Amino acid sequence: MVGATACGSDGSGPREELSAASMGELAALAAAEPVAAEADEMAAVTPSPSTSAEKQKFAKTRFVANAGLAAGATYQWIVKPYRAGKFKKGAKGRTFALIKAGLAGAFAYNRLKAAADNAKGDPLLAKAMAPLTAGIASLKGLGSKLRKGEAGDADINSFDDVISSVKEAGKSAGAEVVDKVPSTSQLTGG
Repeated sequence: MVGATACGSDGSGPREELSAASMGELAALAAAEPVAAEADEMAAVTPSPSTSAEKQKFAKTRFVANAGLAAGATYQWIVKPYRAGKFKKGAKGRTFALIKAGLAGAFAYNRLKAAADNAKGDPLLAKAMAPLTAGIASLKGLGSKLRKGEAGDADINSFDDVISSVKEAGKSAGAEVVDKVPSTSQLTGG
């Protein structure tokens, strides 16, 4: 083990032995200090795209991310369990499936609203999404309905239809949406 002595102000105080590993950690921290300070300064300033092309690109990127999360949550925790019969009375794991479906419904509605807002930043995407705002708004109370076990075929199909329409709108505007299943902590906001 390689050791080094930390010096006191006058050299008469107690000495502390540092291992090579500790010295390495200190060196890494010292090197990271300016980078961390710069990152803090950068975080304080919110960057904004300077050109309309950049704004449109970011709008599409955010749209794809939000719509993908909504699609993934809807399929994974609403459509798939419903088709498997998990929401039927007496089904094993029904309560847990309904709670997750309720959370997924609220999450998907929230992400679809965010995706619709993101679409406004790109003219082609905004035009493609405009007819879907009423369909997205119609999903507002379905999370609660799912959680209570009151959702039926029509409710599940409306979620599925809206997601499909949003995916088609994105594809037609050059922003293809791919399902991305959110984590449980994302569903619960944790």
